[in-house]
Amino acid sequence: MRMGKYEMGRTLGEGHFGKVRLARHADTGRAFAIKILDRQRILAMKIDEQIKTEIATLKLLKHPNVVRLYEVAASKTKIYMVLEYVNGGELFEKIALKGKLSEKEGRKLFQQLMDAISYCHERGVYHRDLKKDGLLHTTCGSPNYIAPEVLLNKGYDGSMSDVWSCGVILYVMLTGNLPFDDENMVVLYQKILKGDYRIPKWLSPGAQDILRKLLDPNPITRLGMDGLREHDWFNQSYTPAVPFDDDDDNYVGDDNSHMTKNNGIQDNPAINQMNAFQLIGMSSCLDLSGFFEKEDVSERKTRFASNYPPTYLFEKIESNVINMGFQVQKNNGKLKVIQERKGPTNPRGHGSLLISAEVFEINESLYVVELKRSCGDCSLYRQLCATLSDDLGICKSQQLLKNDSIRQELYRFNSSF
Repeated sequence: MRMGKYEMGRTLGEGHFGKVRLARHADTGRAFAIKILDRQRILAMKIDEQIKTEIATLKLLKHPNVVRLYEVAASKTKIYMVLEYVNGGELFEKIALKGKLSEKEGRKLFQQLMDAISYCHERGVYHRDLKKDGLLHTTCGSPNYIAPEVLLNKGYDGSMSDVWSCGVILYVMLTGNLPFDDENMVVLYQKILKGDYRIPKWLSPGAQDILRKLLDPNPITRLGMDGLREHDWFNQSYTPAVPFDDDDDNYVGDDNSHMTKNNGIQDNPAINQMNAFQLIGMSSCLDLSGFFEKEDVSERKTRFASNYPPTYLFEKIESNVINMGFQVQKNNGKLKVIQERKGPTNPRGHGSLLISAEVFEINESLYVVELKRSCGDCSLYRQLCATLSDDLGICKSQQLLKNDSIRQELYRFNSSF
């Protein structure tokens, strides 16, 4: 069973709002996990904001120790999230099998965890939520892992509460038991608030010391990220993970990795094959851009379809923008309209604009031109988009799904379900 470029496999797991299925990219064979969410169930349970937050958060994070989100698309009934496939299984299943981990193995996993947590904090992501002010006020997570200041419900530093939770995880890895546990929730919370737990004497002095400092019930004196990185036990055989570059999706099998140059033109922007996910996103009613930005989508992104060949499209775009007084650069697979619009009556460059132009291939005779505004004058952007779509387009983006070729591609995509 296929879904665009992906061959769908077995179900990896199911939850209240959908399922996760194993998938392989048809061209490269790379495995992915596709999370399929039921939109009606999400709306009925009123967790749409939570899903938006999850997607927006994952879009921010590009780190080898954080599960990657590669693509998001939607139909009228489903939301599809193409995620990195992590095949190692659950950590705590491994702990349950072994009883506990060695300090060497536990330390290595803890180093990876703290690299990921530190990276998230640097991007304003705390305690599975986006940071909005100095303190967080939501109580979330398993009660055994909740920091004492979270239980007090007076506002807390998300960074320090995460450190506490990671301290609990380290304790579990090294001992095979929870530091705070009781069937009575009130008693459990009292233990957490008092820091009432025992550290086994058979752990090394370094492990005992770092656990004691991480599970300090006072967030002011608790060991923070900087102190953690300086701790001797933590630093043994430690090699920090390197985040992915923002421009590097590390995505083997992404259609963008199969770009081909236009015929006969050196350094011309590349033509991208468009997959079903991108096609679905072109319908204004299914566009998920609003999940990530409050700005009107039309003010920063415009698409139109064209039957003209790519070489002609790029030449025409370049000619139009030069005639409007802008400069053009070709790099990184895109045509960029750049910088300032200066002249005798505009010496300071008012009306500057920075946009990029890309061409996607639907089939041999149908292409989609996408114009993105990074910054600058909206009115000039609209003027340029109108000029180009009138000269080169066959329909507006809202009418794109009426095209037979696109309908057929979407039918093949949806029929997989």
